[in-house]
Amino acid sequence: MAIPLLVARLRLRHLALLSALGEMPTLHQAAARLKVTQPSATKFLADIEHAFGFPLFERHARGMRPTPLGLEVIAYARQTEGSLERFMEGLEQKRRGGHGHLVFGAVMGAAPDLVASAVAAIKRERPRLNVRLLGETSDQIGILLERQEIELAVGRYSATMQHNSFDFVPLANETLQLVVRRQHPLLRKRGLALAHLIDWPWVLQPMTVPSRKLLEEELARAGLATPADVVESTSIFASLQLLQSSDAIAMLPESVTRDYVKTGLLKPLPLALDQDLTAFGVLTRKDEALSEAAASFVRHLHERAAAGMVSASPAVKRPPASR
Repeated sequence: MAIPLLVARLRLRHLALLSALGEMPTLHQAAARLKVTQPSATKFLADIEHAFGFPLFERHARGMRPTPLGLEVIAYARQTEGSLERFMEGLEQKRRGGHGHLVFGAVMGAAPDLVASAVAAIKRERPRLNVRLLGETSDQIGILLERQEIELAVGRYSATMQHNSFDFVPLANETLQLVVRRQHPLLRKRGLALAHLIDWPWVLQPMTVPSRKLLEEELARAGLATPADVVESTSIFASLQLLQSSDAIAMLPESVTRDYVKTGLLKPLPLALDQDLTAFGVLTRKDEALSEAAASFVRHLHERAAAGMVSASPAVKRPPASR
């Protein structure tokens, strides 16, 4: 089918249905999300597959599964919806006398002072810029970036194949610490080893997070099992509160714990880890130009990383020019 004819047949409601079917296992659930009847959704899907000339979903007893080509079409639908949403938000800001918007994700465990300083800098330049920060962990912001819900992310690759979808420019390395509340019994123990920590409670991030994977690798090298008494938390703030109110141990970036250690609320354990996290940096979708505001924000991030606003040595690579 000719491309102009295909584009003419696709409508926003078709794209919305494809996005919903990428997350919902059944057409009934997708229709409910869009607030349309199931017969209407069935017709929309038939129109879409007729326009493309091939099936986008495999039907089975429990619902529907995208075909490999269907996944490509769903990704395009999400990209188009995300671009339209950002365009409309920016247009509304300008209608109200504003100056655009910036929506980004960030691993707030990675140099929160760096991110905050860059946000403050761009807000000084553009006081009426609407800035929205989403996400807390690398896997969360990866999903947001893939779904076009954010324009860029400050974090790391969280999945093996993400380098095929995202560009990555490093900002800085990151030092991890094992921390506990002040007056924790382990602070008085001499000759502390990793094995002494296993029977204590821990506050850990989920297994999908790079820092958790690193801890599990440290335990494996030492021949130790994962602690049995664990609270999993994706929230850095909640983790810090849990540490102060219990005998739990956590492995957190030095940049996150710095102020808590300075004020004496937390103490680092005298136990060095064999390795640190890989560099965190700026993640963007491949072959997609950043908006002018986003490109300016990225420059602020790299300027502050180069000036040493993180605890470890900053990465030397500079940001690419706005595409």
